Amino acid sequence: SHSPPVKPGEKPSETREVHQRKEVCHWPCRCPPVPTCTPGVSLVKDGCGCCKVCAKQSGETCNEADICDPHKGLYCNYSEDEPRYETGVCAYLVAVGCELNGVYYLNGQTFQPNPLYKCLCISGAIGCTPVFTPRLAVSACARVRGRKKPGQSICGPGQHKQLQSTNYRLMSAYRSLPLVLKNKCLVQATPWTPCSRTCGIGMSSRVTNENRKCEMKKEKRLCFIQPCLTNMLKTIKIPKGKTCQPTFQLPTAEKIFFSGCSTTQSYKLTFCGVCLDKRCCIPNKSKMITVQFECPNEGFFKWKMMWITSCVCQRTCSAPGDLFSELKVL
Repeated sequence: SHSPPVKPGEKPSETREVHQRKEVCHWPCRCPPVPTCTPGVSLVKDGCGCCKVCAKQSGETCNEADICDPHKGLYCNYSEDEPRYETGVCAYLVAVGCELNGVYYLNGQTFQPNPLYKCLCISGAIGCTPVFTPRLAVSACARVRGRKKPGQSICGPGQHKQLQSTNYRLMSAYRSLPLVLKNKCLVQATPWTPCSRTCGIGMSSRVTNENRKCEMKKEKRLCFIQPCLTNMLKTIKIPKGKTCQPTFQLPTAEKIFFSGCSTTQSYKLTFCGVCLDKRCCIPNKSKMITVQFECPNEGFFKWKMMWITSCVCQRTCSAPGDLFSELKVL
């Protein structure tokens, strides 16, 4: 039967406004092989709760099944598909931006602070992935193909993927072995960033899951590479016939000052030295200590601090706070 025609000036009935939504989920689940997502794209379970899929990225179309990347703060915006609300576009939730080396980035902004890595700002956190994967992944298969013997198979897609993932982990940013198991938590940590200051008290940080909840968290510590002296060469005696003095100490133990407060104890710290040539001296070995500060009329607080035990003089000198200073192309 047909619905009665709408008279002029009269609104259509509610029954005529209902749109039959297209079914995108089908049960029982029938899943294709698990896909290999490009670096930086999350492998997630689809919105139907069935199959593993590569999450949709910013600007890509989405629906109930093809979900947006949840690890990047993306959601499916259906506002442009009124009144059906079937197909949307992945967009970033409004959130705080990020700061890296004094540069501010908007939430969802992609940037490349280093030739090796491409980064993304997500709700105040920064995630980075390699721009390229090593050629070694393909060349290994090429060598096998060149000397193929009867009955020997050449590299298939699975072997390519396996070789690629192996070399991918060997890249500097992923080299976090040996891993330690503590209280059912596989402890992982990134290297400490270089000290934020070349002289005086600075900060360095890392990301680690060495905590009660085994959650990845940013950890900070104080660092003190050198005192801020007007003429360092007058304080440090470089041995005759040498061009560098890797470490030195001040004549007496002194208190450390930080944010208008001073340590309750005096410390005789080991500092990194200087060179007569163009080399610079950086910490080589260190341990972590806890120092207590007292503030005038404000009480006490504690901070973790790097205690330098030895330094090394080298020609490669990085700028303070350079997050990517330790990364090298293999």
